Amino acid sequence: MNLKSMKRNTKRIIIIVGPTAIGKTALSIELANALNTEIISCDSRQFYKELKIGSAAPNAKELAATKHHFIHHLSVTEDYNAGKFEINAIAKINDLHKTKDTIVVVGGSGLYVDAICKGFDKMPEISTQIRIKLKTKLNEQGLAWLQDEVKKADPDFYTTCDQQNSQRLLRALEVFIATGEPFSSYKSAKPKYRPFRIIKIGLTTERELLYRRINSRVDKMLENGLFEEVESLIPFQQKNALQTVGYKEIFAFYNNECTLKKAVENIKQNTRRFAKRQLTWFRKDKNITWFEPHQINEIKTFIGL
Repeated sequence: MNLKSMKRNTKRIIIIVGPTAIGKTALSIELANALNTEIISCDSRQFYKELKIGSAAPNAKELAATKHHFIHHLSVTEDYNAGKFEINAIAKINDLHKTKDTIVVVGGSGLYVDAICKGFDKMPEISTQIRIKLKTKLNEQGLAWLQDEVKKADPDFYTTCDQQNSQRLLRALEVFIATGEPFSSYKSAKPKYRPFRIIKIGLTTERELLYRRINSRVDKMLENGLFEEVESLIPFQQKNALQTVGYKEIFAFYNNECTLKKAVENIKQNTRRFAKRQLTWFRKDKNITWFEPHQINEIKTFIGL
C-alpha cells in the first residue's frame, strides 16, 4: 500500500505488534501523541486491574501521557474472552473514529489482534458435562496430558498459544470434543468487514538482545513488587486470568512446589518461550511490516507522519 492510497481513506487503525519487552508501549505512546489520538490495548493480560506488575502494563506516567482503553478495566474474577473483546473493541474504534481519523492499537496477544482485524464466528456452547469431565482429568493427569491432547486435536492453535495456560488449553479441547472441529477453525475463514483501513507494524530484533531485555524486565518486575502482587492473588490462583507466565511460577513457589530461585528462573525461561511463540504467530501475517525498535523515523515515514 503506497502513501497516496493510505491517505485517501481517512479512517484507519495502526496496529503495533511484536514479542513481549520489545518496546511496543513506548512506540504506541509516541505515535499516538504525534497523531493526537488514543490507544486501544489488545494485550489480554493487561485487561485485569489486579495484574499491574506481572502483565507489564503501562505505568501511571505512561497512562497519563496518552488516553488508553482496555487497560485494567476488568477483575480477575470476571469471565472475558476474545469474542467479547471483538464486540467491545470494534464499538470503541467506531466511536473514536467519529473524532479521530487514526487510532493506535497495541498488543502482543495475537488472538485479540485477530479479533479486531478478522473477527470470530460464533463459538459453540459447551456442555457442563464436558467441562467437568475435562477438568477432572486435568486434575488427575496434569498439564502435560492436557498439552498432548490439544497438540493432537489442534496443532495450529497449540503451536502459538500460551502452552502453560491450562484454562486456554482446556477451552480449545472443549471445543474440539464438543464439535469435532479444532478451536482454530472458529476464526472467521473470511475476515469480517471493517469500516476502516488496517496498517500493521511489527517490532523485532535479534534474539539475544530480546532475551536480555526480557531478563531485565523480569528483574525490574521483581524489584517493583511482583512477589507481593502475586501473594495477594493466591485466593484467585485458579482463575483463568492468572494461568499465565509470571504468576503461575510464583504460585508454585508459594505452594512449596519449587524454590524462590527456581521460580525466578522459570519466569525468565517461560517468558522467553512466550516471546518466541508470539513471533511465530505474527510472522505468519504477511500484512505486517517489520521494523527494529529504534527505527522510529522510518516508522513515522511509513505511516505518513
